Amino acid sequence: MNPEVLQLTGFSQQPAWLPWAVQYFFIIGLSVGAFLITLPAYVLRWSSDQRAARAALLVALTTGLAAPVALLADLHQPDRFWHFYAFGQGSSWMAWGSFFLPAYVGLLTLYGWLALRPELAQRARDPGPVGRLAGLLAGSGVALPRARRSVGWVTAIAAALVALYTGAEVAVVAARPLWHSALLPVVYLTTGIAGGAGLALLFAGRFETPRRTLFRWLWAALALTGLAVFAWMLGLSGSGTAHALLRLATEYRPMPFGLWLLVGLLLPLVLAWFHRAPIAAGLLAIAGAWMWRWEIFMAGQGIPKNDAGFYGVHLPLGPEGLLGIVGTLGLWVLIALALTALLRPTANVQG
Repeated sequence: MNPEVLQLTGFSQQPAWLPWAVQYFFIIGLSVGAFLITLPAYVLRWSSDQRAARAALLVALTTGLAAPVALLADLHQPDRFWHFYAFGQGSSWMAWGSFFLPAYVGLLTLYGWLALRPELAQRARDPGPVGRLAGLLAGSGVALPRARRSVGWVTAIAAALVALYTGAEVAVVAARPLWHSALLPVVYLTTGIAGGAGLALLFAGRFETPRRTLFRWLWAALALTGLAVFAWMLGLSGSGTAHALLRLATEYRPMPFGLWLLVGLLLPLVLAWFHRAPIAAGLLAIAGAWMWRWEIFMAGQGIPKNDAGFYGVHLPLGPEGLLGIVGTLGLWVLIALALTALLRPTANVQG
């Protein structure tokens, strides 16, 4: 009798969540981060920099309107979204998000309308269909700062809930050691603010005052990101998740992680500190926000809980991968073009 022993050391496993989820977390992170940048000028009255707030508001609105499309695509069929309402589960962060996200997008749209209403009224003076549409949207065109501040406070609560649920629905997954960290929602938020500030730099034009304001936001967000990731690696949110992050950075994907560290964190951090190359700094910050989500979310699914190997994670070229990412970008560009066409040039904005 010759018994044979077969030991299974590892097996290939396809990612359960596809790149559409990365796109959703990326876009909604930019929206929430950019919205927070508007608060000092539009709600708290701590700043008079209206141009920086306006640029950030345009980012928050355009990305906020595009984000639900990426989420619906990740769910693969609209019925799954409806099931969150028909068959509620109070223990699911994703189910709570089905309420938080529409509330945030709706309140953000109202907040943006109240902030941009005077601009729409001025645009309505121009002849042509765009001017007529701006007039319809502007209504009386009277500025309502008190209403804007009130709606801004409520929107801030909704934004905080969205930031909480998008981080928590991943962080609660104990089966993925890399995700199971209390610092993951924090880094999602700080990278979202950095990406939002970076995109706002592209909207801000050539004016020095908004650039300085947005550079300060960018530097602070990137510095907090670096501190949070360092604390994560030190094990302050648990030794298991710290070990997984260290393995990702040194063993599984050292080159992509090093590229994020250099291009997505350190280089824009230096540019923001010295207030140099705003376009490059903005683009690098946006890329860094996306790269972090890809490495944590997609590559995180490649780290096994018990096996010694690593599941390969690749970017598909079809609608579930690269084509979907390009499509989401195209949708955002369309929304951005439509919104900016209704508004007057940045040069006319006071502040």
